[in-house]
Amino acid sequence: MAQSTDWTTVFIPKDGRTEVRHLDMVFTFPNYTTRAIWESRSEHLRKRILTSTGLYPMPERCPLNPKVTGKIEGEDYTIENVYFESIPGFFVTGNLYRPKGKQGPFPAIANPHGHWVHGRLENQELGSIPGRCINYARLGFVSFAYDMIGYNDSKLQVPHTYGSDPKGYLWGISLMGLQLWNSIRVIDFLQSLPDVDPDRIGCTGASGGGTQTFMLMSIDKRVKVSVPAVMISAYMQGGCLCENAPNLRIDCFNVEIGAMMAPRPMLMLSCTGDWTSHTPEVEYPAIRGIYQMYDAVDKVKNVHVNAGHNYNQESREASYGWFSKWLLGVGDGNSIKETPFELPNSEDMLVFPDGKLPENAITGDQLMAYLIDKAKSQILSLKPKDSATLQAYRDVMGVVYQYAINAKQPETCDLKIEKVNEEKRDNYRLERLIIGQKSVGERIPSLLFVPENPTGAVLIVHQFGKSALADGDSPSPLVKGLLAKSKIVLGIDTFKTGETALISRNESINHFYTYNLSDTALRIQDILTGLAYLQSLAYTVDLIGLDQAGIWCLLARGLARNVNKTIIDANQIDYENDDVWVKDLFIPHIRKAGDLRTSSVLIAPNKLYIHNISDSFPSEWFRDIYSVVGSPESLHIQAEKMSDQGILNIYKE
Repeated sequence: MAQSTDWTTVFIPKDGRTEVRHLDMVFTFPNYTTRAIWESRSEHLRKRILTSTGLYPMPERCPLNPKVTGKIEGEDYTIENVYFESIPGFFVTGNLYRPKGKQGPFPAIANPHGHWVHGRLENQELGSIPGRCINYARLGFVSFAYDMIGYNDSKLQVPHTYGSDPKGYLWGISLMGLQLWNSIRVIDFLQSLPDVDPDRIGCTGASGGGTQTFMLMSIDKRVKVSVPAVMISAYMQGGCLCENAPNLRIDCFNVEIGAMMAPRPMLMLSCTGDWTSHTPEVEYPAIRGIYQMYDAVDKVKNVHVNAGHNYNQESREASYGWFSKWLLGVGDGNSIKETPFELPNSEDMLVFPDGKLPENAITGDQLMAYLIDKAKSQILSLKPKDSATLQAYRDVMGVVYQYAINAKQPETCDLKIEKVNEEKRDNYRLERLIIGQKSVGERIPSLLFVPENPTGAVLIVHQFGKSALADGDSPSPLVKGLLAKSKIVLGIDTFKTGETALISRNESINHFYTYNLSDTALRIQDILTGLAYLQSLAYTVDLIGLDQAGIWCLLARGLARNVNKTIIDANQIDYENDDVWVKDLFIPHIRKAGDLRTSSVLIAPNKLYIHNISDSFPSEWFRDIYSVVGSPESLHIQAEKMSDQGILNIYKE
C-alpha cells in the first residue's frame, strides 16, 4: 500500500490539541449554576482522583499491625514513635501526639507534611509540624504526623522519586497514589485507637501536605474538618511527583478538588508570598459559592497571612481555633493563641533510630511487583461468570477503562465537518473532509468514498493514516471491494499519522501526563469521532483496524456505540510485555483497567473478528466472555493474518 499520494492529501491542519496543559497555567473556576450540576461534577472528580491514583476499585486493606518503638513524656502530652503497614511490608512512619491529663475519647487530626527539609520534624519560623501537633494535644486532640514517602524514616524503604516508571503508570502505580493510600490508612489507624472518636477526624498540611489534605478530604468523607494550607490555587497545581498522578488534571484543577469538601467545614490558609496570593479574591469566593449551594457559608473560611510559603505561627493559630470549633465544639472558630513549646531531640522522635527496618520490610522492586500482581488478581477476581458478574465488571472496570483512556464518542450536534472538495469518480464519489468536535478543535483529515447506492458504512484505520487506502491513483483493493458491496468507506489520519504526522506537543514539561492525554489515547478519540461522523449519515457502521492500528481500534471499540461488525488485526501484539505497551500503546492505567480484556466485556455480544494474534493474546478470556453473554458465534479469532479478500469475505455472511 502506498503511504502518500497527491490525491489522498486533504489539508495539513492546525490541531487544537497541540496546546498543552501544565501545572503553571491559570485556570478558571467553572460556573456551576445548580447544586445538582455541581454534585454530578463532584462525582466525576471523585472518580477522576481515584482512578488516576490507582485506587479504583479500592485496594484490599491489610492488617495495620501498628508498633510503638519509643515514647516521650511531656508535661501535658506524650509523643509515640509509631509505624504500621499500609501494604504488607510497606510502612507508614510517624509520631503520635496524645493529650495527657484529659479524658477521651478525643478527636484526631492527620498531619501530612510538605516538602520541608526535615519532613515531619521540621521546626522553623515558617513552619513547625511538631509545634502545632504539641499544641493540638494540649487543646485535646490526638494528632499523627506521618512521613511523606521517602522522608525521614520512610526514606529507608523507598525514595521520594519512587513510582515514576512508565511501566508502573500502566498499572496505576504512582508516588501520589501510594501517598494517598497511606493517608487513607492513616485515617484507618486513627479510627482504630481506643482514645479516638472515629466520627471526629480532621486533616491539615501545608504545601505538598496541603495537596495531600485536599486530595484525601475529596475522596474520604471520614475527614470531617480540614485545613489545607497554601496549596488550593488557580495559578499553580503542585510541582512534585507526589502531587501529580497521570490523568489527574486532564480536565480539572485544584480549586475544583478543594471545593469537594463542601459542606464539611474547611479553613483555607493562604499567604501573600506564593501562588495563593489571590485566594481572597479568586479561589476563596469560588469555593464559597459551592458552600452557598448547601447553605453552609459559615463552614468555609479563608485566613490570608502576610508571609511567604508557610504554615507559620499565625496560620497555626488559625487552625487551632477552626478545629476547636468544629471538632471540640469550643469557641467561635477564630484564632487561638499558641502556647510556647520545647521540642525533644529529633533523634528521639525517629521510628527507626538505628536505621534498620523490620524483617518483613519489602524493597521498592518488591513493592512494584506486589502492586502489579494485585492489579492482575483484581481483574481475574472480577472476571464475569454470569449476567450478574458481567454487569458488575462493566460497572467497576468499565469506569477504570473509561477514565484511563479519557475518550468518548461525540454526539452528532458536537461534530464539525469541513468539506474541502469532492470529485466524481467511476461508480463512487470522493470527498475530502476535515472532521472534529466543536468543543475540542481537533482537525482530522479524512477521505470519504461514497458508492452510488450505499447500504452501510465502514471506518478503516491504519497506522499510516488514510493514505493506506490508496493503491497508486486508485483506491486500495479493500476499499474497492467494500465499494462494490455498496459500503461507504471513511479513512482518517488519526493523531500524529498521515498528514498530522508532523504535529508536535511539548512533552518535556513537568508531569506531562497529569495534564495531557497520550498519543494513543488521542488516536482512540479520533476513531470514536470518525465513527460518530459515519453514524450521523444514518447508516449501519463497521470498524476495521489494520496493522498497528488494529489494537487502537479494539481499545476504541470498548467505548463506541452502535457499531455493527468490528474487524481487528491484532498485529501479533506481545500482549504480556509491558515494554510493548509503553513503546507502542502507552496509556496511563490501561493495564490496571483490564486493557483488551475489559474491551471485550464492553463489546460483547456484538460481532468481533480478530486475526493475526500472538500466542500471548488473551483469546481464552475473549471466548469465555462471549460464552457468558450467550453469543459465542459472534466472536471469530484466528492466528493467521486476514488478506483483504479475507476481510471482504466477512461481508458475504
